[in-house]
Amino acid sequence: MAGAGEASGGQAAEQQLAAAHAALRETPGLQFDFNVAKAEAPPAWAEALVRFLEQIGPFLKYVFWGGLAVGAALILYFILRELVPERWFRKATDKTVTDWRPEPAKARALLEDADGLAAAGRFDEAIHLLLFRSIDDLVARRPGVVKPALTSRDIAALAVLPADARSAFARLAEAVERTFFGGRPAGAEAFQSARADYEAFAFAEGWR
Repeated sequence: MAGAGEASGGQAAEQQLAAAHAALRETPGLQFDFNVAKAEAPPAWAEALVRFLEQIGPFLKYVFWGGLAVGAALILYFILRELVPERWFRKATDKTVTDWRPEPAKARALLEDADGLAAAGRFDEAIHLLLFRSIDDLVARRPGVVKPALTSRDIAALAVLPADARSAFARLAEAVERTFFGGRPAGAEAFQSARADYEAFAFAEGWR
């Protein structure tokens, strides 16, 4: 009897569940059947791209390692640029460049201007003019060689200057230091020495 009752109760529960499910399916707004969208075929250009990548795939690893090596070399180069003296990277042609000394006409005009200051007793200004115009000539002729942070002594030590011109420029810089920083007024003799140094700098044969 008990078994028959349990079976009858189970059937009733199943019937109730089926009825509830049927009622749920008939409820408006609820969707139970979903249409599966068909996958669209890839465009022709995508298929061509896939085939192209498959063909070059074996070579991509070489491109990757090559790019990695180039990147590492560039990083090493920039590190060495900071650690190693700049003259090691300078091309040998820098020492045998085309004539870049001051133009003779400009050099003579500068000497005339300096002579005019000296004639007025302004010897310090005349010497300063010779030095500063010399630096301006170097900057104009060889952009990048004379950097803004360089002092007169640094410029006099540049390896690209011919030996004679370098020595003359160094003496000219020392004359300016004595008058400008040392507080020692220049006279006619000091000006004549500075004038001769400028001539040696501007007209030195070693410029070519």
